[in-house]
Amino acid sequence: MPVELTLATNIFLHGSLFHLIGNMLFFWVFGDNVEDAMGHLRFILFFLLCGMAASLAHAFITAEPHRPLIGASGGVSGVVAAYLILYPRVKIWGLFLKGIPLHLPAYWTIGFWFVLQLVAAFMGGDESVGWFAHLGGFIVGAILIPFMRRRYDPVLARVQAQELQAPR
Repeated sequence: MPVELTLATNIFLHGSLFHLIGNMLFFWVFGDNVEDAMGHLRFILFFLLCGMAASLAHAFITAEPHRPLIGASGGVSGVVAAYLILYPRVKIWGLFLKGIPLHLPAYWTIGFWFVLQLVAAFMGGDESVGWFAHLGGFIVGAILIPFMRRRYDPVLARVQAQELQAPR
């Protein structure tokens, strides 16, 4: 297999069951709405581009680019960024401080997650995690979403209709 293909194939490997479940949880929460906003084929392309960009970010920024990088976290981070841009005010349930459930707008929950990624990347988080891959995928997802989304977004249309009907 040509070494260049590892930019795409590493996305489908995971280091542990917990790693796979974590990525699938983020994908489950954010992925379907982003896919609705793009369509199936563009969504697959978007995910692959974010994942490959995440791998490149890891390779160029990290102090140890020879370290193997596996997992879909960079591609998933791109999907999270797309969700943030498409649906910033949609409320998301999250567990904070060891299990306190909070129902907060996406810009708060995803913003908090992004700050955690930044802190871990620059302040020396767990070395087995590709923090710069997360950041790279997120940034590329934010850049690509305006170009890859459909003009009509059924999820956004439903949210806007609900906001118009809500009493003020």
